[in-house]
Amino acid sequence: MESTEIVVSRDWHGRQLTIKTGRLARQADAAVTVQYGDTVVLATVVEAKEAREDGDFFPLMVDFEERLYAAGIIKGSRWVKREGRPTDEAILNGRMVDRAIRPLFDESSRRDVQVILTVLSVDQTNDYDIVALIAASAALRISGINWQGPIGGVRVSRINGELVYNPTYKEREQSDLDLIVAGTRERVIMIEAGAQEVPEEEMIKAILAGEQALQGSIDLIEELYHRVGPRERKQEKPIRLSAEELQAQELREKAQKMAEDWLAHNAEPILFDKIYYTKGQRKLAVDTIKDKLDEYLFSQNIEKNLRQALISQIVDPYIEVIVSKNILEADRRVDGRALDEIRPMLADVSILPRNHGVGLFSRGETQVMSIVTLGSPSDEQSLEGLEGVSTKRYIHHYNFAPYCTGEAKPIKVAGRREIGHGALAEKALVPVLPSKEEFPYTIRVVSETLSSNGSSSMGATCASSLSLMDAGVPIKRPVAGIAIGLASNQDMSQWKVITDLQDLEDGVGGMDFKITGTSEGITAIQLDTKTCGLNEEIIRTAINQGRKARLQVLEVMKQAIAEPRAELSPYAPKIVTFFIDPDKIRDVIGSGGKIINEIIAACDVTIDIEQTGQVTVCGNNKDKLDLAVQWIKNIAHKFAVGEEFVGEVVRLLDFGAFIELLPNHDGMVHASELAPFYVSKPSDMLNIGDRVSVRIKDIDDQGRINLTMKDLPANEAIWERYKAKGLPADRSLGSSRRRPTSPRHGDNFRRRSYRQ
Repeated sequence: MESTEIVVSRDWHGRQLTIKTGRLARQADAAVTVQYGDTVVLATVVEAKEAREDGDFFPLMVDFEERLYAAGIIKGSRWVKREGRPTDEAILNGRMVDRAIRPLFDESSRRDVQVILTVLSVDQTNDYDIVALIAASAALRISGINWQGPIGGVRVSRINGELVYNPTYKEREQSDLDLIVAGTRERVIMIEAGAQEVPEEEMIKAILAGEQALQGSIDLIEELYHRVGPRERKQEKPIRLSAEELQAQELREKAQKMAEDWLAHNAEPILFDKIYYTKGQRKLAVDTIKDKLDEYLFSQNIEKNLRQALISQIVDPYIEVIVSKNILEADRRVDGRALDEIRPMLADVSILPRNHGVGLFSRGETQVMSIVTLGSPSDEQSLEGLEGVSTKRYIHHYNFAPYCTGEAKPIKVAGRREIGHGALAEKALVPVLPSKEEFPYTIRVVSETLSSNGSSSMGATCASSLSLMDAGVPIKRPVAGIAIGLASNQDMSQWKVITDLQDLEDGVGGMDFKITGTSEGITAIQLDTKTCGLNEEIIRTAINQGRKARLQVLEVMKQAIAEPRAELSPYAPKIVTFFIDPDKIRDVIGSGGKIINEIIAACDVTIDIEQTGQVTVCGNNKDKLDLAVQWIKNIAHKFAVGEEFVGEVVRLLDFGAFIELLPNHDGMVHASELAPFYVSKPSDMLNIGDRVSVRIKDIDDQGRINLTMKDLPANEAIWERYKAKGLPADRSLGSSRRRPTSPRHGDNFRRRSYRQ
């Protein structure tokens, strides 16, 4: 079957952006490939033919599929070569695309929409996340699905104060900002950012610049749409109803009108005639509304199934409307707070006995406990993906158990939400972590959500910051996070920004604008919105209001712990880092790893050696750790002429004495170098096991060390003892007597195994 491929292309921020459709995946409702550089992503869109009968939400699925062939990689596992479960990176990319496209769908639809993004090729220069975002938008635009796009997206970096759009991987390494902005022609709809304490005004400038920079991608999508033409979708057949079904429909419409009228007169007084301080109280208020509405509909002879269906479908959306209405018209929140007021906060540390570091943070009914575990460099997480193989020394995991929302249900493995929240808190703290050279530990933080009611991810950020300081991790400054919300009407002509949103405030017309940072600037942003997008004024207000709130949170955290502890927990492993000559690494490791494994087994430590010669030794017992460090230093010691040692006599021959300078390293004192006078036989002066002072006289080209005992006052007692024996000691070294010559002592030069 022949196909007509349509291709559109344009230069976009220094590289060619190309969109193609009509050749691949032709049974999908729409399929496009987007290429930027040599990075290519396939996006497909399919909408279900029938609506779900039992759904109460819009069923959108965004799946991000990484294929290792895209980077020419075969999976490293010996036994499993097929790609397994999605990597965290794939899940985060899928969530990012989902957050960008979801607000523009018809939320009343109950027909499944699935967007699958498959990475086909990567060039290790251009990141595929932006390419995937544009591909999803292009596929949706030509699919004929009811979606109010297109949107575009762009990555913004800041290098030496200058903004760079769609930077390469290498350019991003030099940047203090990694910002993704997605939006329509007029508004910003999604933000994802990590930053090195970037000031608020600079962040606003970058977001607004990104909004303009993404317009080129929208232009190209629109060019494709006009080339393809509007796609005709099969119209659903009109449903023919029987007389009995028509009667039931009329009854339903009548009942719904009665329910809406009752809510208009009764719901608002129940919610706002008193202040509900807790989630439980607000839930009871909502339940009261539902119960009273049920009583009213019962009094109107509405049968039970219809009553329950109506209540489940219309009450919660209506409550969201009146909550927003009261914020917009009266600056009134259900819990009585001012619009910029944060719920009561508490912070604490060291609440568990043996952990390396613990932080507890509460804000209202959101409570998170974060626990730090410190490990050796060998505990780093190994990563394998399209960007190659790498390691990760700071790991943050976020858990969300059923009890934190008062529910009883099975515990499952971490889902997309848990992975996303953990990644956000991790991104927030990375900018303040010490370098590996300053603090060589691997750091794992686990955040346990103990109670959740509004932005537990920001609670996890605060608790993690507390726990790191409690553990003695020398972070630059504490990091806090806050969620900024929004109340708005449908066309966004009215809006108000609110600080620290919770439960009932996170509805239609709102946003979840999460901002983390220090007292100096922003470290991370994540924006989700349930609107058609944000204008400049909303963005500016939210970021500035977020700074004010963040400083308040930091003050509360400071009362618990103002700075990192000077000492690590006694239960944390100890680490010593030092450097050896890279040429000595082979000696430390030994044949087949024999020597290093002997050290590890004897001292109960872990040892990491870099190619640069950096050695990191980690263990829980200080004495054993010190023993291992000295053991390695002894093996790797690089001897130099003039060095002095106190060593043990380990062998005596007629021509000289062998002295153990360090374990595994001996040198020889020739008979002529034993004393400032003639010594006829070394064994007359020295015994095996004696300790003598020696200086390195020279090192020959075979590495053999020649020593002297002369001119070292510490040997005076040995010389006096020799003279007291009455042995010949007065003959001048210049005597005509022939002194013994030293044979080559290569066969006699010993490398002894180190014994404890």
